[in-house]
Formats: sequence, C-alpha cells, structure tokens
Amino acid sequence: MNTKLPLKLFLAASAVLLVLAGVVVVAGILGKAKPIPPEKIVAAERGDIARSVVARGKIEPLSKVEVKSKANGIIKALLVDVGDRVTEGQILAELDKEDLQAQVREAKATGDSEEANLHAAIAAEAKAKIEAANPELEFARRDFTRAQELFKQKIASQQQLDDASRALEVSKNRQQLLDATVRTVSAQVEQARARVEAAKAALDRAEELLHYATIRAPIAGIVLTRNVEMGDAVSSILNLGSAATLIMTLGDVSSVYIKGEVDEADIGKADCGQHVRTKVEAYPAESFDGVVKRIAPMGRELNNVTTFEVRVSITNLQGKLRANMTANAEIVLEEAQECSAHP
Repeated sequence: MNTKLPLKLFLAASAVLLVLAGVVVVAGILGKAKPIPPEKIVAAERGDIARSVVARGKIEPLSKVEVKSKANGIIKALLVDVGDRVTEGQILAELDKEDLQAQVREAKATGDSEEANLHAAIAAEAKAKIEAANPELEFARRDFTRAQELFKQKIASQQQLDDASRALEVSKNRQQLLDATVRTVSAQVEQARARVEAAKAALDRAEELLHYATIRAPIAGIVLTRNVEMGDAVSSILNLGSAATLIMTLGDVSSVYIKGEVDEADIGKADCGQHVRTKVEAYPAESFDGVVKRIAPMGRELNNVTTFEVRVSITNLQGKLRANMTANAEIVLEEAQECSAHP
C-alpha cells in the first residue's frame, strides 16, 4: 500500500488553509477604514468664485500739485495745515508785503512823472509846429520877387536886390531850423510815450508781484505736506524754476490710483478695463472697486524678477483711502456667482 499519497494530500490541504488564512487576515487589515480628521472635513457651499491677479502698490492722488511762490519774500501767515481740505482759489499763505507795496508806490510815482513829461513834450511839439508855420518866408519871397521887377525896371538898385535875396535865404534857413525842431520835438513825444508805457509795464509787474505774495490753492484737494513755517524765506519760481522753495503739496483724493507691480507670468492675463477689488490694511473688512486704466508696455527687472507696472483708478468719494497707503489690487480675470464651491 502506498503511504506517500495521503501525506502529500495533507500537506497540500495545509498549504491551502494557510493561504486562505493569510488572505482573510490581509483582507481584514485592508478593509478597516481609517478615520478622517475633523479639521479636514468641509461642507460644499454655494458662493462667488473668481480667478484673479494681485498687484501690490501705493495709493496715489489722481492729481498732485507742488505749491511754490512766484514772488520772493518772508512767510508772514500760514492759513492751512497738513490734512486740511482746501478749495480752488483759497488763500494758503501770505508773504510779507511791505517791500512789494513800496515797489508799487514807486512804480506809480514813476508813471505819474512820465505822464507829466509826455504832456510837456506834446506842448513843446505844438509850440514848435506853430513856430514852423513861419509867415516871414512868404513875405521874403514876395519882397525878392518885387525887388527883381523893380531892378529890371531900373527902379531898384543892385544893393536893394541883394538885400532882398539875402533876406529870402535867411528866411529859408530859419524855416529849415523850425522844421527840424518840429521833427526833434515829435521824436521826443514818441520817446515820452514809450517811457509812459514802460512805466505802466513796471507798475503792472509790481502789482502782479504784490498779487503773487498771496499764495492760493491751484486745485481743490487736501494738504498732503507743508514744507515751510512762519518767518521762512521763500524764493521765486520765476527766478529759480524747479529749485524754488516748496511751500506745500496739495492732492485731489476724490479719485486715487494705485501703481502696482504684476509679475510677467501673470501680465498676459490682465487688460485695461478689467474690474479690480482693492484692499488696504486700514480697512481689512472693506473692498474698494476700481478699474485697470493702464498697463506699462515695458517691464522692469529687479533681482532677476521682471514685473510690469499696472495703474488702477479707484473712486474715493468718502476719502478713506489716503496717499501712500499700501494696497493690494485684485484684478478679476474671471468671476462666477452662486456656484458650488468645493475645497
């Protein structure tokens, strides 16, 4: 009888049982579900979603004006301070006017003097013209003509004819002198008129400088900076140009803009006219709507990173946004409302 066959069957059955037991154990291990941490469980919600590009920059007034004086002088009065709202034409400061007022009085006196000189020159011209209307020349011509006729008739002597001729020449010479005097006096009248006009121009200039001593606001806005104090010397912009004394800076903050930087990887997605949501640290719960107004045509490279300047215009009627605030402008590329949002 062969005893090896049952032994082989026993071994085979044992192997099958071991494999089945291993499968059951592995299935039990794998089938046991791991618990999910509660903080990783989020319910799906409906809401607004957007795809956007963020530009970070500083708030700038839409218009900013540096106020400088057209007159030299000393600050006598400062009527506004930083943060004050001003209207166009409002007086901001006054310079000391004593010297300027003296210049106006001097210019007026000079003008009056030149007017008097002009009247005197006109009177002299009239007198010269009267004298130039010399009747003696005509009488001398008649006497000479009569002397010639009498000399031909042997009535007048040669001496009488010579005397008449001499008298005519003297009258002619005197008439030429009178005519020259008229021309000279007429030229003096024109010179007097020119001096009068020059005196009027000097007076206008002096009065204009006096007017410039009152410094007014060129625009409506807010005083951003004030760079002078009472008693400070002020130089004229007419003399020194851009190097003249800066008195204060005004800004119109009813509309502001952001000059932000956008990475070159995102600039292709931005375009003028796109809606922008702006946030500032001063008002973290608020968002200020704006519009992309300009995108720089050329990028700037810094530390091997290229960015493009983007200008965003924002309406600021409430005046909450202030100059030089740091702002994050979110340029909305796509937006969908009331969508199912999944994490």
